[in-house]
Amino acid sequence: MSIIFVLIPIAVLFVLIGLGVFFWAVRSRQFDDLDKEAYSILFDNQTKPAPAADPAPASVGFPADGDTNTASDADANGCINTTSSKNH
Repeated sequence: MSIIFVLIPIAVLFVLIGLGVFFWAVRSRQFDDLDKEAYSILFDNQTKPAPAADPAPASVGFPADGDTNTASDADANGCINTTSSKNH
């Protein structure tokens, strides 16, 4: 029962802190424009620079043993064309 003498002052302290934070928010005009932040997520005001074009890779990679495909067999995306007549 003696714990109530500790819990009541702690609860009153929490209420006073909560009221202090609430009145600080009202005084600092936190609640003046509630819709601004809701709409700000929809519109991007920052300008983003255009991404630089990546050059095609110089080589596709290391060919496996016995593989005759080279970087010159690669298409514009860097994929090796395995249906070319060089492989047959």
